[in-house]
Amino acid sequence: MSAKSAARKPATGKNQPKPAETPAAARGSRRSALLIGLVGLIVVGVVVAFLVWQRDDPDAALAAGTEPGVIAQVESLYNDIYVYRRPNGFYVLSFGAERLRYTESVVNPTDELDLPVYYTQSMTAGLAYAPKLESAAIIGLGGGRTAWYHHKSIPELEMTAVELDPAVAEIAADFFSVRDEDNFDVEILDGRMWLAKNEDRRFDIIMVDAYRGPFVPFHLLTTEFYELVSERLNPGGIAIQNVEPSTMLFDSAVATIAAVFDNLVFFEGQGNIVILAYDGPPKDDAEVERIAAERQAEFGFRYPLPEILARRYMPEVGQAEPMTDDFAPVEYLKAIERHNEKRT
Repeated sequence: MSAKSAARKPATGKNQPKPAETPAAARGSRRSALLIGLVGLIVVGVVVAFLVWQRDDPDAALAAGTEPGVIAQVESLYNDIYVYRRPNGFYVLSFGAERLRYTESVVNPTDELDLPVYYTQSMTAGLAYAPKLESAAIIGLGGGRTAWYHHKSIPELEMTAVELDPAVAEIAADFFSVRDEDNFDVEILDGRMWLAKNEDRRFDIIMVDAYRGPFVPFHLLTTEFYELVSERLNPGGIAIQNVEPSTMLFDSAVATIAAVFDNLVFFEGQGNIVILAYDGPPKDDAEVERIAAERQAEFGFRYPLPEILARRYMPEVGQAEPMTDDFAPVEYLKAIERHNEKRT
């Protein structure tokens, strides 16, 4: 036994009963217990108040290390929408349900031409391939970066952004300053229904960047949908699709687009792949590069077109069958409504 252990051992034996407390000692013990309880309540109250303050004040949340900091949360008919502010000042638009959230857009509020998400830069490749740059449309607004970049880079371009969810369009206007103005319109409707409705309109470029979580809504990824896109393009017009390659639908998406368009060109997107499609004979690479250099000199694009063209490559694509609609024409409206439903 050590000297310290021996010093703590009662001299009268371990079974010796403790002396009874005096009334004064008992009162002191009760006062100590009350004081400890009171201090505990105060601490709990301070912690709760601090957490509420963090929730209601995004700047306080950021300062306290709650990253990135929610500044808006909207539950719409189609999405649970979150806007975060990062420590560097950038905004992040996310969709999700419960604990599953997917980043839709990253926005630099101080620079309307900044495209922080790499694949959105690759979406500008159509500016080199399209025969004309007079009209364009994009299905899927999100934070509006791709649509706004095309609009502000070429003010004469008639740009239409089609968004299913009116709450998303409101957030894009309120937080990201993306709203209707000359040569820029936001249409609230399902993208496929909008294309079907506008039978008399034609475009030089049609982009598709509509996602539900990690997947493109199925009715926007069938041969019938791409046939509709092809019908709405001007002669030689360009279709551009953002595809997430890690899903099981990637090979099928490539097969589906190839079933409708004569030519496919792939652009690297750091995690995503941008597919550019067009009809007619294959475009000569040297000619495309010449046009890209001319248009770069004319418009001074923030992301130079010759550098965007350097991202062309051929990904590994497996064998797959083209996808077709899972509904008959008579079921068209109900099927689209079903595919657009919010799921948790």
